[in-house]
Parts: sequence; C-alpha cells; structure tokens
Amino acid sequence: MARLDVTETFHHISFPGHIHTQDSLNYALHFQFQDRDTVIATYPKSGTTWMQEIVTLVKNRGDPQLSKTVPNWARAPWLEQHGSAKVLEATQGDRIITTHLPYNLLSSALQGSKAKVIYVTRNPKDVAVSYYHFHKMAKFLPEPNSFDEFLDSFLEGSVSYGSWFDHVKGWTSQAGVLANVLYISYEEMWLDLQGSMERISSFLQCPLVGEELTNSLRHCSFSSMSDNAMAPLFNRRTILTRVVCIIGDWRNTFTEEQIGIFDTVYSYQMKDCPLTFMWECPPESCGEGGGGQASGSG
Repeated sequence: MARLDVTETFHHISFPGHIHTQDSLNYALHFQFQDRDTVIATYPKSGTTWMQEIVTLVKNRGDPQLSKTVPNWARAPWLEQHGSAKVLEATQGDRIITTHLPYNLLSSALQGSKAKVIYVTRNPKDVAVSYYHFHKMAKFLPEPNSFDEFLDSFLEGSVSYGSWFDHVKGWTSQAGVLANVLYISYEEMWLDLQGSMERISSFLQCPLVGEELTNSLRHCSFSSMSDNAMAPLFNRRTILTRVVCIIGDWRNTFTEEQIGIFDTVYSYQMKDCPLTFMWECPPESCGEGGGGQASGSG
C-alpha cells in the first residue's frame, strides 16, 4: 500500500493516505473497546513511541523480551491505520492500542468502556519543530517547505491529524468526566522517569517493585531504545534524534516574531483548557533524555 501522495480527509481532518484509508478510519470510529484495553492517545511527535515502550514494559513486569522482538506497530497498533484491524482481532488477552485521533471521533466508541486511556501531551513548540523535521524525512507526508510556512499551517490546524489545540482541548476536556484517563506530559516523563513510571504502573494496576522497576527504567531509557530495532522512531539507523526527543529545541528554530505569534495563538486557543501544563524546568536541570529533564514553553 504505497499511496505516498494520497491524503485522506475524514471529518474535516487530513490523514496521510499511505497508512490510512476511509475504511480504516471508519473502523476506528466503530471499534469495540474491551475493558482490559490500554489506549495510548497522543498528537503526533508527543512521545508516542516512548509511551508504547513504557506500557509494554509495565505490562510485562520489566521483561524486555516482547519490546525487543515484536515491532511497536504489532504490540501497540495504531487503531486508525490500515492493517491494524487484523492485528487487533488476532490479539489475545490485554491489548495496547495507540491512536492519534481526536477525542470527538472516539467518544462514542469509548462511552461505557472501562478501557484505560493514557493521554500524553508535549510542549507544542517542540511538537511543531519535531513535526516539521519529520515532514522533511517522511516520504508519506507533504513537503513542509520553510519552517515559517509549516508553522502557519500548524497554528491553523491544517497539517496532518489536524489542530494540536483542538486535539489537546478535546482530550483534556474529559478530565472530570472519564474516570479511566491518566494525563501525563512528555516533560514530566523526562524530568522524573521513575516517578512517571510508578504513576503509569499504578494507573494500570500493575505496580512495579524492585528489579521490575529497575529493568523497566533501564530498557525505556533513550539510550536503550535507540538500539532497539522494534521501536523504529528511536533507532539510530532510522531517524534523527532531533525529530524524536530533544526538549526545548524549539529555541534553536523559532524567531522572536514566531514566538510572539505562537504565544498569542496559544493564549487565545487554550484559555478555557481545564488543565495546566508544565512546559518549563530550570535550565540546570535539563539533561539528556529518558531520565533527564525538560524545558520549553507554550
């Protein structure tokens, strides 16, 4: 299924046709979630692959065998992508399901389900920079041209997967409605990986102790994942580090004018968001990923 130049428009949102069809998107809308499912929901470039690794390790009590032998698209398939239906239907027992879909498209399917949802956010300035570089290397996404042009599209919500603002507001608007949702940020995981791992494992009712926690932390560090061919977005041979993990890298890309425009749009778009986010940390605390620290603003 090549379709590298095809864009699918679904509910007024653009999706890359290389990995999505109208059928696969409709399948997601009518998907029957099971009570034992764990759903990882993210906007692109917000820590999806990292969370897939963390949840896989938590579910397997720190044993890295599955994460090192089964690709992430098979053990935590994207619900809306072409081919995922067969993977999910063949999965026995607890399922890990990944999605980039906004909440409004999944609300009916999730209603009444006891599936646990982990929603990961990330500093939108870092998301925009990471997404821009991902567009430059991914052949199934449109050529982004200059960063200035791409940023305009990002702020307008006309990029693939739609508006970051609508995505975050949609999922976080359920903070007081859905009981089985854990909200966590990329920056929180970077700042305190152990604390984040403990929160996630407790939420999933799989609390880790002793070597289970130690092994999980070791195998979901960036240095470990960069050598894992089963987590391709972290594999050194397949992607630039900048596209995945750099915290606060937006400062090396944004101009003062772009910062002003972004902050104005952010303030307007997010004024009614029910949650607050930690986008910043002390500069001296910002180290390398997977147990380092976070920085950024939004």
